[in-house]
Amino acid sequence: MEPEKIDVLPSTALAYLDRNYWDKRFAQEEHYEWFKDYSHFRDIVLQHIKPKSSVLELGCGNSQLCEELYRDGITQLTCIDLSPIAVHKMQQRLLNKGYKGIKVLEADMLGLPFEDGCFDVVIEKGTMDVLFVDSGDPWNPHPVTGEGDEDAHEIHRVLKPEGIFISITFGQPHFRRQFFSHPEFTWSVEWNTFGETFHYFLYILKKGQRSLESKDCEKTLMPSISLYHDELEGEDYLFRTNLDEMES
Repeated sequence: MEPEKIDVLPSTALAYLDRNYWDKRFAQEEHYEWFKDYSHFRDIVLQHIKPKSSVLELGCGNSQLCEELYRDGITQLTCIDLSPIAVHKMQQRLLNKGYKGIKVLEADMLGLPFEDGCFDVVIEKGTMDVLFVDSGDPWNPHPVTGEGDEDAHEIHRVLKPEGIFISITFGQPHFRRQFFSHPEFTWSVEWNTFGETFHYFLYILKKGQRSLESKDCEKTLMPSISLYHDELEGEDYLFRTNLDEMES
């Protein structure tokens, strides 16, 4: 039986909170990259991930991020996704390409099945943004959700004492600062931007360095951000916007 066909572009961003939506989408979609592909931020990422680093990718979906990292010599990779369909298809794809060393597991990023301090790097691209699709206007968001806070704690927990969290996102610093600055966290925060007309954000959080860097900072000159929605590419704008609220 063929999988049920769905519109990849949903009528509302709230669909992204539905696990069934992702299962149906992954059943029919082979590949999609949120927030640009690896080539746009490769140089920044490779400054922080070494060949022997143990790396956890959150919400791998059908992205090629893990393959790109593997080709750059980063082979101790573990990928997780909440969708069993995404996990199965990723396992088959990597096996067919000969990437036998990459582990792909079905797991929830809100309750990671790993011991404390077991990864050098945790990386995600667009995965955490799912937690905030109902947070209102992305330029003037509601307060941080409980799930977002829980996810940050899990990431901090599984990182080694000097581990690094890399987050590639639509979320602007004035929003993510709330999310990253819980008193229990020991990491410092810095960010870069990338993209052409519209710029996305790449956050680098270094565990154990909060005392050395008391406030977050920007490593590159941040260009002014236009609010013209048609500058965003593909599905990215919908991913961060509740169209129901816009139409009301």
